[in-house]
Amino acid sequence: MVFSMDWLNYHHLLYFWVVAREGSIARACEVLKRAQPTISGELRDLESALGQKLFHRAGRGLILTEAGQLVFSYADKIFKLGQELSNALAGHDAKRPRRLLVGLSLGLSALLVERLLEPIHQVDPTVQLVCREDRPGRLLADLVASGLDVVLSDAPVNPLVKVRAVSHLLGQCGLSFFASPELAQQVVADFPRSLHQAPLLLPGEDSSIRQALESWLRRQQLRPQVRGEIETSTLLKLFGQKSLGIFVLPSIIEEAVCKRYQVQMIGRPQGLCVRCYAFTAQRRISHPGVRTLVETARRNLFSQDNPSGISH
Repeated sequence: MVFSMDWLNYHHLLYFWVVAREGSIARACEVLKRAQPTISGELRDLESALGQKLFHRAGRGLILTEAGQLVFSYADKIFKLGQELSNALAGHDAKRPRRLLVGLSLGLSALLVERLLEPIHQVDPTVQLVCREDRPGRLLADLVASGLDVVLSDAPVNPLVKVRAVSHLLGQCGLSFFASPELAQQVVADFPRSLHQAPLLLPGEDSSIRQALESWLRRQQLRPQVRGEIETSTLLKLFGQKSLGIFVLPSIIEEAVCKRYQVQMIGRPQGLCVRCYAFTAQRRISHPGVRTLVETARRNLFSQDNPSGISH
């Protein structure tokens, strides 16, 4: 059987792969040591050969189109396999550490992420964790586009995100209110009524904790004074430590939050909870590190509503 591969120029594909990985032609020029017109020409030739537009412009950067994401996913595998082949021929150790690429939704507490990922190293200390934090929609797109193994989030798939992902519900837990010792003295006695007009720090608008919190406050007819909207969980805790406002985090990291940030837990109301999800590109979890994460989170961290994967 004769295979014809003349239609695909792997030199063009390499240039495309580096541009997509770096996010701009300018940065790709630095990596490839080539002039910008050369790389731009290579990209045009590849798009012409494939009959597909691979990039959209976004300011000074480039964003992959849907076709570009598909091409990148294959190119990423091709050139990583090529590197493995070079390493094997050079006699490098084939038993190199396994990598686990984890996408972290903005707003997830670092302490919660630590609890989720810790069992992976306990099972296999050689695993290399590569973590990237971003908005959930971008991370879900990267499940295919750049080969993330798993995305961790406290929110289900947004129906507006046109990416097919499999949602694995890890479980749910309650939410706790925290404050600096000085602020806690003012509100702990009459909690939760004392939250009315009290200073409050909200997580970012994409956070499901914020959505659950705002819904609960409306039901309780409480109107605190919002002193900040903080997307990054670490900054939220640091600002709370400085008495800028009361803040809310999952109850399962309550002890660690109080110890590390010298704050007090002031209340853990009924009916206020959050879920946690792991997203994969395939229903069957193939990476042993992801299996460890899902299984230990369900068994040891969360109360479980629905352990089955739900396709979106």
